[in-house]
Amino acid sequence: MSLVSRLEADLAQFKKDGVYKHLLYLDSPQGARVRMEGRGEVIVLSSNNYLGLCDVPEVVSAGKRALDRFGAGTASVRFICGTFTVHRALEEACARLVGCKASLSFVSCWNANEAVPGTLLGEDDLIISDQLNHASIIDGIRLAKAITKCQTAVYKHADLMDLDQKLAAATDRRTKMVITDGVFSMEGSIARLPDIAEICRRHGAVLVVDDSHATGVLGKTGRGTAEHFGMLGEIDIITSTLGKALGGAAGGFVAADPAVTDYLTQRARPQLFSNALPPTVAASALASVEYLEHHPERVETLRQNARYFREQLLEAGFQPLPGETPIIPVILGETSRAIEMSRQLLEEGVFVTGFGYPVVPQGQARVRCQISASHTRDDLDQVLQAMKKVGRRLGVV
Repeated sequence: MSLVSRLEADLAQFKKDGVYKHLLYLDSPQGARVRMEGRGEVIVLSSNNYLGLCDVPEVVSAGKRALDRFGAGTASVRFICGTFTVHRALEEACARLVGCKASLSFVSCWNANEAVPGTLLGEDDLIISDQLNHASIIDGIRLAKAITKCQTAVYKHADLMDLDQKLAAATDRRTKMVITDGVFSMEGSIARLPDIAEICRRHGAVLVVDDSHATGVLGKTGRGTAEHFGMLGEIDIITSTLGKALGGAAGGFVAADPAVTDYLTQRARPQLFSNALPPTVAASALASVEYLEHHPERVETLRQNARYFREQLLEAGFQPLPGETPIIPVILGETSRAIEMSRQLLEEGVFVTGFGYPVVPQGQARVRCQISASHTRDDLDQVLQAMKKVGRRLGVV
């Protein structure tokens, strides 16, 4: 069988199994409501645009000014001629935001999570990862193991006794690194950072936190999981994204001690062999950080919206997972039910995504509602009415 024939057969099976992903095209800025091609205006509950900064005039105009000043792209990697002054300003702002001494930008947080273990670890070292960490962490560790021959281990999700035991058994390792999501994207749950940090201190391990779904979301002023727990400045390495709460454009960063970011500049392959973040994107991200610093009330609006939506779901008879983040998964059981609910909600003008096995455990299929500070109470009430209507139709409530 040829490659194309095999792929066509697999694609046909995806469609038969109901897991084929159809791309839905938008024709407006990302926001609480968007124009969808062929459908018109819909309310979005599928976006990572938590603070609603994608279409804020200050963020958009910063990108336009950078386009005029710096041009469309870098046409080079950082260490040759692809470093612009806006990169330095952005990195200073990101470090300041998350409470670290320095940061280094990447074209994505995927690249950042690929760079950290693959660059900082060697064959005498160990990295231990939470079972439910993001795919970028999982693939980054697999790559590091293949290239550097470092040892790897996985601890059961949020099972800190398991983590403690694995670290205790690694007395012969030169560097021990523990990596966890700050907020787990499919669950909306928050890592128990104080306990994890204490275990790492006891065993002399380096703690890495991917704060992609927490930056701009958690903490009184949106500075992430560390601020949420009163631990700013206490995390060894933080990776995060510029593509979610911080304007939703693209890019990621690593924040840490200057020795870490300098070493990544010198040796990280995603940094050495990939063009730098486009100046327009860097400028918009910088404007987003500065906007957040001047408008921390946006974080409280997000928190209130998420609390209201979760309470109303419970009152309506749905089963959202407990939590305090704007990621609110509604458990439906079977994959077919989650996919069908997502489809019917779109017919009602609500854009929310259904997830099933193998993305989530068998029997834990869900629609994942993601709340934004830009949602009005009317938006949320309209979504709730649609969910109750579809939920009754499907026998969910």
